[in-house]
Amino acid sequence: MSNPQQPPAGTPPINIEFPAGLPTQYANFALIMHTPGEIIVNFASIMPGTQSAPIHTRIVMTPLHAKMMLNALAENLQKYEAQFGEIKLPAGSAGLAEQFFGHPKPPTGQ
Repeated sequence: MSNPQQPPAGTPPINIEFPAGLPTQYANFALIMHTPGEIIVNFASIMPGTQSAPIHTRIVMTPLHAKMMLNALAENLQKYEAQFGEIKLPAGSAGLAEQFFGHPKPPTGQ
């Protein structure tokens, strides 16, 4: 069975370029949505004591590319933990995951 992330033999490598001045965005919040043909990931930065977090970056990809990205991220986290040690999630992390990567909640008290 072939690995779908490896290009076929004889395929020239892709030249990845990082433009000078490429802006860097920090995100500690992601709102993930999907349609039958797309996965949409909206990124924001939530600062302590604030009640809003404007979305600053939106990435749209196919479900296949999202799954490949998931696998690549898992592989990189394994390598990171092998080098630096286990990443420990804080207590109540299931709630944190839902809060930071779950579905949007309607405002309360309205």
